[in-house]
Amino acid sequence: MRISARELNRATLHRQLLLERAPLEVAEGVRRVVALQAQHAGSPYVALWNRLSGFDPAALDAAFAQREVVKATLMRITLHAVHAEDYRVFREAVQPTLYASRLGSRTGLPPTEVQNLVPGLLAFAEVPRGTAEIKGWLAERVGAAARDGAWWGLRGYAPLHHHPTGGPWSFGERPSYVAAGGGPPAAGREGEPGALRRLVVRYLEGFGPASVADVAQFAMVRRGPVREALRELDDAVERLEGPDGGELFDLPGAGRPAGETPAPPRLLGMWDSVLLAYADRGRVVPPEYRRAVIRVNGDVLPTLLVDGWVAGVWRPVEGGIEATAFHELPEEVWDALAEEALALYSLLAARDPRLYHRYAHWWPRLPAGQRRLLPG
Repeated sequence: MRISARELNRATLHRQLLLERAPLEVAEGVRRVVALQAQHAGSPYVALWNRLSGFDPAALDAAFAQREVVKATLMRITLHAVHAEDYRVFREAVQPTLYASRLGSRTGLPPTEVQNLVPGLLAFAEVPRGTAEIKGWLAERVGAAARDGAWWGLRGYAPLHHHPTGGPWSFGERPSYVAAGGGPPAAGREGEPGALRRLVVRYLEGFGPASVADVAQFAMVRRGPVREALRELDDAVERLEGPDGGELFDLPGAGRPAGETPAPPRLLGMWDSVLLAYADRGRVVPPEYRRAVIRVNGDVLPTLLVDGWVAGVWRPVEGGIEATAFHELPEEVWDALAEEALALYSLLAARDPRLYHRYAHWWPRLPAGQRRLLPG
């Protein structure tokens, strides 16, 4: 079966709850979309506002506080918010990447020595600990000269959750950590058997259809193990032909709306998962706009989604949301964006009206386009 570019786009938006906001509780919403980028503390809130009807940010505060939703270093060695029941499997699936990247030479210690610190660190972090406390604990064991390197490795490799510290988005600038529970990871470079298969299934549930390269990009794991996981899944996945003739995988019976299905405008936050979960980002980001919204240092700007594809960027300013479209948009689209902006500005005004202000230096470098203030 062949799937067109528009059908692939609509399947993606359907899985990510971007065709229609869903009436789900926060934890179930996070489970449905699999993983939310959480480098910026406010981005999971903007992501769920885009995806859930009647979203109440206090409900996400509570989910973080009760550890129904957890924030941790996971896929692509970046911070994600995931459902608590997914955390362990995801961490085990990406363990080879975490091991190789976090316990290497930058720690200044042999990888096995850093790894041997994990059980003690998890016992120490059974209650929330700040960075200074953990570095003090490490200094007693590896010396002051080696503590920073050891902590650089451990904060990504050890199964630690970020603990809410308050502030407008649950997590402040001074992070606190708490043991994830379940004990230390299995010794060595291999994760738990079957974890990668489970991650592949969860990825397809939230982001499919997808290629081997897409799955590998999402998790930052090697393509060979991904191919093997898909082979082991056998009849649990089906094969499709993508728009370019390449092989895609999906779950039998998964929703794939027609290409003509309407896609309402959305204001996606920085690093939204739908922009980063694929090797081929053209399913959502037109190639001519990719360098404008995904910067060379890894910053991914907050974007306008119009008819399912990125059409520009936005930022909060005094009095509303400033939207820059990279091509001309019809007035009815601007009207729909204005409705979204009014609701988003209300959310931000109650929490952090200057959301993403530290990234304002990118705006003078944007391509020319239509720029409008959408009143808040």
